Amino acid sequence: MSKTSPVELDKVVIRFAGDSGDGMQLTGSQFTYTSAMLGNDLATFPDFPAEIRAPQGTVEGVSGFQVQIGKVDIYTPGDRADVLIAMNPAALRSNIDWVRKGGNIIIDTDYFEDRNIKKAGYETNPLEDGSLDDYKIIEAPITSLTKTALKDIDLDNKSIVRCKNMFALGMMYWLFDRSRNETVKFLESKFRKYPVLIEANKKALDAGFNYAITIRAIASNYKIPPAKIEPGLYRHISGNQATAWGLLAAAEKVGKKLFYGSYPITPASDILHELSKYKNLGVITLQAEDEIAAVCSAIGASYAGQLGVTASAGPGIALKGEAIGLAIMAEIPLIVIDVQRGGPSTGLPTKTEQADLNLALYGRNSDSPCIVIAPSTPANCFQYIFEAARLTVEHMTPVIFLSDGYLANGSEPWKLPNINDLPPIQVQQFKENGQEYQPYLRDPDKKSRYWVIPGMAGYEHRIGGLEKQDVTGNVSYDPENHQKMIDIRADKVKTVANFIPEQKIIGAKSGELLLVGWGSTFGSMLSAVKELEKEGHPIGLVHINYLNPLPKNLEAILGDYKQILVGELNSGQLVGYLRQIYPQYKYQQLNKVQGLPFTITEIKDKIKSILNI
Repeated sequence: MSKTSPVELDKVVIRFAGDSGDGMQLTGSQFTYTSAMLGNDLATFPDFPAEIRAPQGTVEGVSGFQVQIGKVDIYTPGDRADVLIAMNPAALRSNIDWVRKGGNIIIDTDYFEDRNIKKAGYETNPLEDGSLDDYKIIEAPITSLTKTALKDIDLDNKSIVRCKNMFALGMMYWLFDRSRNETVKFLESKFRKYPVLIEANKKALDAGFNYAITIRAIASNYKIPPAKIEPGLYRHISGNQATAWGLLAAAEKVGKKLFYGSYPITPASDILHELSKYKNLGVITLQAEDEIAAVCSAIGASYAGQLGVTASAGPGIALKGEAIGLAIMAEIPLIVIDVQRGGPSTGLPTKTEQADLNLALYGRNSDSPCIVIAPSTPANCFQYIFEAARLTVEHMTPVIFLSDGYLANGSEPWKLPNINDLPPIQVQQFKENGQEYQPYLRDPDKKSRYWVIPGMAGYEHRIGGLEKQDVTGNVSYDPENHQKMIDIRADKVKTVANFIPEQKIIGAKSGELLLVGWGSTFGSMLSAVKELEKEGHPIGLVHINYLNPLPKNLEAILGDYKQILVGELNSGQLVGYLRQIYPQYKYQQLNKVQGLPFTITEIKDKIKSILNI
């Protein structure tokens, strides 16, 4: 077949899907990393099965990975895939709705036997019944070709078959004009102690690449040029990794050791895994026996003068509630990371949701408000966890950081900041000025008490879970004092509004409609707003990162629009919160609780229905 010049594309969406053991996450990650090295902008969406050991070949066991790459700005992994790689019938069945009509579907035909077709829930063979007529199907016996390519390698059959993901990756590298060099380097590093596995995976990668060149089913390949981005040193980073690194930077700025006490739970565990690598930086990580022990260890670390952090998902945050109240009462720094997932209870442990906002705002006994903030992209998890550290240290009260599964597992390019360019974090230290130290003396502006480490001569004091007398810290059961302390702690959190940025507006600064969101909905909302603007329908977008307290100018912004649409991946928690604080406005809702992010199309359709356009 004669070689043709690659067809240039602005962007493309690719989805890898197969059994949990087929290595689709690794395949997608390698394609993503290679594209990042080539300078493409990108966004990813790993989609894990909830079942740990789902039966092989079933829909419940399918693992997927979607990535959008482009030479233009990319904000989401894309609504629909242009190319789907389906390693078996179950992968095809569970992902076909995520492929655009006319898109390419590459299928490993070796697995399309009657037994596997029935196991996936099909009544007839989809390759023969006409159900795929709207797509371009590329049938490739990937597994058998992998076996043929590796027939001379001294490996058992199971290990050889596991290399089929590299064969599929090789096909994609040819199709999208990617170099195999970065993946070869990865294989040489990953399997450096097992040369035979390096050889096997490299051969499979090359075989897939060469197969794509020779088959006539793929008429041409495609090229996505590098994106125009700000010069600098970039890294391909996930939300959980960015969160871990932001904590490292914050500890450096505070001048305290970082203590991370956590109990393993999906999708927060990767933060613990990442931080455990940095003992050389003085990081202390503790895998506790349960959620309560995890948060209490972090509280103890903060009391002793370290930067205490704990993390979980919704079920674990519920268990931590009483201890978080202790940190609020004691008025000490504490960062609580909630990587939200589908619930309630165990719910959908590998799927994303934004259903813990009410838990973060109100999920403790008594009147016990704390600061709540949320990142909006995988990369800016770094920025906002750093901000969480600044706020908890400077205002001496816990901060809840609301990430979610979509942000935690998703990834994008991230420009490495210079540590010297990050803002300072000022520890609230007591300055005598002729005063005797008392534990509840306060900074006049921030209304926060001072951080004094136990064991310092002349600074002996009491803090704890029993109500304290104002200023002295002595245990107090006086009703009026209790009222006063409740009011002080609430007012301290409200005062934080004076120390956070004002809310920014994207798009129209006033007009017919304002779209409001928070957390991981940012990419799809921004894309929808930009597309509507191109279509001649300018609207405004407010995406809130500071949830408690809210930015001071938010109320005025809401008043500049005729209609307000609040979109979130829950049944209406932010909109209920806004109705409570700003009841004078009328709100409309866009809600989704399917364990999936918003598509751009869903948002655009809702806006168009409201505006009758």
